Amino acid sequence: MSVLDTLQTAFPDAILDTEEFRGEMTAVIDREHALEILTYCRDTEGLEFNFLSDVTGIDYLPNEPRFAVLYHLYSMTQNHSLRVKVQVPGDDLRTPSGFSVYPAANWSEREIYDMLGIVFEGHPDMRRILMPDGWDGYPQRKDYPLGYETVQFSFNFDEVDEHKPYAKE
Repeated sequence: MSVLDTLQTAFPDAILDTEEFRGEMTAVIDREHALEILTYCRDTEGLEFNFLSDVTGIDYLPNEPRFAVLYHLYSMTQNHSLRVKVQVPGDDLRTPSGFSVYPAANWSEREIYDMLGIVFEGHPDMRRILMPDGWDGYPQRKDYPLGYETVQFSFNFDEVDEHKPYAKE
């Protein structure tokens, strides 16, 4: 039985979708069962996903659910990987923290909170990690205003140079 079949059998109501493409397995899960499924993946014989390699967040604007948190798991004993995708609706930015199951999720979840605004319930230290405490907004959201600097070339050197913040004498 494959990893995805095992998960669907164990959690028929919590697994919303599964995908397998070129050996990469993804289980899309209901966020209310996230801790239960992560614990099952770690502790079940035959799965034994004992290594959390990454946690990341995605903004799918304009689609709904707008956000997703992805836990990338690896089993060193079974030599297989699994991506667990937790969907987070745009009007309720909260999901259970995976820290209690995989302590390595600590800083990655803080970074997702800081960049996208998703709150991880049960996280021991849910505060900004990259942006200053007083920062307004979440820079990796697709609707966050862009800021940029014009690239300086030989043809626009003078125009760009006059806008640079040189020290005044």
